[in-house]
Amino acid sequence: MTYGRVRGVYLPRLADALASSMATYGIPLLVLATTKSSSLTGIAFIMAWAPRLCTFALAGLAVDRFGPIRVFRLAATARALVAALAVPALATADDATAPGLVMLLAACAGCLTQFSFIAAESVGAVASRDAGDAAHRVQSVLLGIDQAAALAGPAAGGLLLQWAGFSGMLTAIGGLSVVSAAITPRMHRPPAQPGEATGPAAGGWRTGWATLRALPALAWLVVGLALSNLALGLLEAATPVIVVQQLGRSSAMVGLVWSCAAGASLLAVATSRVAIDRWGLRGVGRCAALVTVVPCFLIAHTRSYLGYLVLIAVFMAGDSVLAVVLRTLRSHLIPVEVFGSTLSVTVLILLAPYPVAGILMALISPTALHTTITLCAALQCVGLAFAVTRGTRSRPRRARHRK
Repeated sequence: MTYGRVRGVYLPRLADALASSMATYGIPLLVLATTKSSSLTGIAFIMAWAPRLCTFALAGLAVDRFGPIRVFRLAATARALVAALAVPALATADDATAPGLVMLLAACAGCLTQFSFIAAESVGAVASRDAGDAAHRVQSVLLGIDQAAALAGPAAGGLLLQWAGFSGMLTAIGGLSVVSAAITPRMHRPPAQPGEATGPAAGGWRTGWATLRALPALAWLVVGLALSNLALGLLEAATPVIVVQQLGRSSAMVGLVWSCAAGASLLAVATSRVAIDRWGLRGVGRCAALVTVVPCFLIAHTRSYLGYLVLIAVFMAGDSVLAVVLRTLRSHLIPVEVFGSTLSVTVLILLAPYPVAGILMALISPTALHTTITLCAALQCVGLAFAVTRGTRSRPRRARHRK
């Protein structure tokens, strides 16, 4: 692990992931605390994720054309500005307008998170390619950073919301965004080549789709994990309602659930480095799929807070190892000149289930949550079965981009 990689890749990624994690998990809590409505909590979840789907092509296009460093810095700065403006707006809002402002905040945060995520993943892919056969180790560090942020973000967001109010939570999000933008190193792009403007960047989403279709191993894995994300998204949207309203715990205990899950994920990611070295991507992927599927079925039947916490932690541990497998394949297979566009397409597929989960959360009654979780677990089982049988075969050659 060189100093340049730590300074130029890992530290900015950590600050940005912390800000994103606090926004993702803290804003639905803010809605629940303000409205006491599970339906509005689900709508807030939709508002956080739907803009990310709408801007996926634009984010990939921007990264391919202007470079990941510039896009990352601008997105982080814009998120800090949005958080700063939201504090006085919410402080002066009445009970009728406050929910609408929080929904707008969720939409803006989700959109900007998409840009910073695509840019950060592009920087990480360059580091992975430079690492060669140790690419899965670089990806495990990056995923470990994301999980460390998920460990601290929800807990910090819940505690700040409970003890410092919305202003404390939003100030922390804005401050972390400023830090991530400030410590991102400058990177000079190489001179443009003749005809570059009509190359991969101009192709946008069409280039990404064409590249993904040319990589069937990656495509199967992405589709399988997308079905798994439907179950994960429903659990994320439903956890505030399950923990606070059904299990009678505080909002801080919601953060504790995801913090413990992130701790389990960190341990699983660290273990995956050695496991992949010994058993390969395919063997580790199958084991992780099994570890992910079984707890999801059991979650629907647990009636205790401790049982819910443990099952979520095991679920997230398996899901994190699957993410290492996906990221490793992705960094090796996608050509560098179309990485941003192709990554955006994979992110679209992986994130599409999240607003669907928010819609389910908004439409179903709290008493039907456990039945819905069971149905999503069945879909997850089917998706991961295809992912580990067809998506983790021996590494094929990279797709060649045709202009």
